Amino acid sequence: MKIIKILFIKIVKLYQIGISPWIGNNCRFIPTCSNYMISSLKKWNLFKALFISIIRIIKCNPWGPSDWDPIQKNPFN
Repeated sequence: MKIIKILFIKIVKLYQIGISPWIGNNCRFIPTCSNYMISSLKKWNLFKALFISIIRIIKCNPWGPSDWDPIQKNPFN
């Protein structure tokens, strides 16, 4: 599992370097969704990290909230 987590982190970093500068700064949250995913992959197991990262990306829409949203001890609150 550790190799898969490292692979996901590398993919997100590749996105941050190669794709994100072309799209622009559109994230509504601090930290950005990609930084949130990297941090969650480092903190939790793969499935929980992917689940909360997908929930975070779904919340990042024009009608959703925007604010400081750090990784919490229990992300389901």
